[in-house]
Order: sequence, then C-alpha cells, then structure tokens
Amino acid sequence: MSVADSTVSGSGQDRPTRPPNKEQPRRFLVPLLLPAVILLALLSIYPFVWLIYMSFNAVGLAPGAPNEFVGLDNWSKLFGDSQYWASWGILAKYSGVSMVLEVGLGTLLAVLINRSKHEKLLITILLMPMMMAPVVAGLLWQYLYNGTFGWYFWLLRSLGLLDGGTILGSSDHALWAIVAVDVWEWTPLVALIVLSGLKLVPTDQLEASWMDGAGPVRSFFQVALPSIKSSLLIAILLRFMDNIRIIDHFIALTGGGPANSTKLLPLYLYEQSFSFFELGYGSSIALTLLLVTILLGKFVVATFEEREPKIAKKDEELV
Repeated sequence: MSVADSTVSGSGQDRPTRPPNKEQPRRFLVPLLLPAVILLALLSIYPFVWLIYMSFNAVGLAPGAPNEFVGLDNWSKLFGDSQYWASWGILAKYSGVSMVLEVGLGTLLAVLINRSKHEKLLITILLMPMMMAPVVAGLLWQYLYNGTFGWYFWLLRSLGLLDGGTILGSSDHALWAIVAVDVWEWTPLVALIVLSGLKLVPTDQLEASWMDGAGPVRSFFQVALPSIKSSLLIAILLRFMDNIRIIDHFIALTGGGPANSTKLLPLYLYEQSFSFFELGYGSSIALTLLLVTILLGKFVVATFEEREPKIAKKDEELV
C-alpha cells in the first residue's frame, strides 16, 4: 500500500494523509512575497520613475518653485558640456587603473596567503582596511599626504619623486594618489574572493602538474587560474559597480580639484544636483551613468555565464 493510500484515525473516522514533501500550492507565494515586492517597488521603482520625470523638467528646490517642462533640453545640454565628457574620461581612467591594480595585487596576495602557516592571522590583518569607512580612509590618507607633516609626502620628496608642491595639490599626482587609497582599502576584498576560489582548486590536478615537472608559476596559470576565473569575474564585477559610483574618497581628499583634474562623473553629478541645484540636469547625468553601469554590468555577467560551461566541459574531459 502506498503512502497516499494510508489512513490515520481521527475523530472517529479515517481520513487520507498527505504524502510527505508534497510541493505546496504556488498560490501561497503571492501573499507571502507581496509585502516585500511592494516595499522594493517604493524604494527603487518609484525613485527611478521620478528620476526620469525630472530629466525632462527644470526642477526647483525652493518651496513653491515651479517645475517647468523643458523636453529634451537637459539631454541636449549633455552633448555640449565639455566638463561632462572630461568627467567620463577621468572616471574611466580611475576605474580602469584601480581595477587592474586591485585584481592583480589581490590575486598575488591570495596566492601568497593560501595554505601558509599564518593564514588566519594574515587574513585578519588583511581585513583591517575594509573595516574602515571610505570617508574615514580618505581623511586618514589626507594626513599622510599633507605637505607639512605627511609621512608619504616626506617619503616621496626624499626619494626625489615629488619635485615641488604637494601631492593632492598637483593635477599630475592627485588622481593617482586617490587611486592608491582605493587600492589600499579594497584590494583585500579581491584577495578574499580569490582566496575562496583557490580553496576549491582540485589538489589532485595540482599534484599531477607538479609530477609533470611544472613549477609554481606554470601550475598556477595552467591549473589554478582556470578554476578561479569565476571568482575573478565576481571580484571584477563588484569592484566595477563600486568604482563607477565612487565619491567618498574624492570628497574627502580633493573635492574635484585641483583644476577639476579629479572631478569624475559621480562628483560632477553631485555638484550639479546639490551645489548648483540643477536637479533636472543632474537627473539626466544620473540616467546616463545608470545606463552605462547596467550595460557594462550585463557584459561582465554575460562573460561570467559563458566561462562557466567552458570550465565545466574542460573538467569533464579531464575526468
């Protein structure tokens, strides 16, 4: 007799029992998820729709200020705004250099820490910069860069790498100084992600590579690297999403100066919206930034999805 046919006694009569692990009706999912869906809609969809509305209007902040419909004026203004395009260039330069350094140094740190004698202690030390708020990290490095008592300023002057002026006061050095702050604070995140991927590298494949006479470098590129490509792509995606909207370090260190050499797009957006109160124009800038972020994010995710089947297929062939 099957479980479905079995009966239990209750209240003087037999009734059929429900088979174990039976899937619950999907109609219960709607009332359970509806409060969360409504909350997410209020927090994300409504502001997004309002952002689109403001991009076609001249929005004032003063009480009773009229919201005048201007059509595509805010969008057409973007094409003739030289600072808008210069801010895109600064953002691309900052994000590209930061991600290359963070991914490269993070991978190197993960390889050095993996299976070392003091791995737990090194991971604890590695986490310390990440525990600091970005604004606090910016203020800390502002003291280190200070032209009067900053230790890094003194070191660079002693080595002859800084001829005159200050680090943050030079348009040639300010952007790279902020890149150093970002690399210092967020390289540990990449290292932890890559380290988690290294823990999943098959030991038998590494041992087989060593038996074939491959050295540590060759074993890493031939065995470990294909296995941690997913971890690397996740790290790149996370850092890209963070770098393209970075503003904390720039406000704390330079405020966009000197001579707008560090005024990247998020900072320019902040300036237009909350310093000049051009909320309509700022909304159009925000939407372009959002669109580029979504497109590049989808590209990274698509690359991640394409890599996964190739890695799985390669593992099946080895087996």
